[in-house]
Amino acid sequence: MSILSDLNGPADLRGLSEAELKTLAAEIRDTIVRTVAETGGHLGSSLGVVELTIALHRLLESPRDRIV
Repeated sequence: MSILSDLNGPADLRGLSEAELKTLAAEIRDTIVRTVAETGGHLGSSLGVVELTIALHRLLESPRDRIV
């Protein structure tokens, strides 16, 4: 079962355990790699911010809190 497909919004991240967050990050990275393999482009910076993006959305109440 995919964690990514079960998420409905950023608030859902708050209910995930640390292990589930690590699995989610791996799923997101795999999705990025597959997409770039099909469409072309650069993936280094995208792969580098996966955990950062998850952390921001987990700690802040996005989209109410704006991330600048």
